Amino acid sequence: MKFILAAAALALLTGIANAADLKDWRDLDKVHNQIQASIKEMERVRAANHYDMAGHGARAEQLLRDAEKELHQAIDAVKRN
Repeated sequence: MKFILAAAALALLTGIANAADLKDWRDLDKVHNQIQASIKEMERVRAANHYDMAGHGARAEQLLRDAEKELHQAIDAVKRN
């Protein structure tokens, strides 16, 4: 689980760093897709473990959903500029 969260965070940071240089929303869109895939994987992992992760799985999934929302807003902002 920590690996999934770390990978998603790294993907988010890498995508944002690259997008800052390129000013291209398509880079952010790639990261957005990766986070959406991570959310689906987290849902699968939680279900496979009968959602019993002492609350950490739910928290990790919520953080991924928060990151997805922020990234969506970032893409919209880049498209407007």
